[in-house]
Amino acid sequence: MSAEIVQLVEQAGPYLTTAVSAYGAAVFTRAESVAADATADLGRRILRAVWRRRDEQGRAELEAAVQDAAEASEDEDAAAAVRQQVKCALREDAELRAELARMLPASGETVNVTASGERSIAAKTIGTAVTGDHTTIQP
Repeated sequence: MSAEIVQLVEQAGPYLTTAVSAYGAAVFTRAESVAADATADLGRRILRAVWRRRDEQGRAELEAAVQDAAEASEDEDAAAAVRQQVKCALREDAELRAELARMLPASGETVNVTASGERSIAAKTIGTAVTGDHTTIQP
């Protein structure tokens, strides 16, 4: 197994675990949440990227691993099964490896984001953020 895949899975591990704990099996269908923890949201995005690139059997196996990990949040073996599913997908798909590498912070990179003041928003990356009253967002 390539060192690149091992490194990506090691980096992604905490995000995957947090996403499974926060979202459970709904991780594949839940929309991005502004209120979600950044770690959980990145884990959700990683799992969805892997899921999108798998065939029907691969999706079912990933979903089953996530379901098991969600039901047994303290079970390290269940969390390892999710990481193993990600590893298998990375081995088979160079584009997925590149996508995950872009999602994950660079090795050793520390990101500090601070918001200060009323209605402040702090994020490394963000889609849409609204802090005003009576705001309507049109898709």
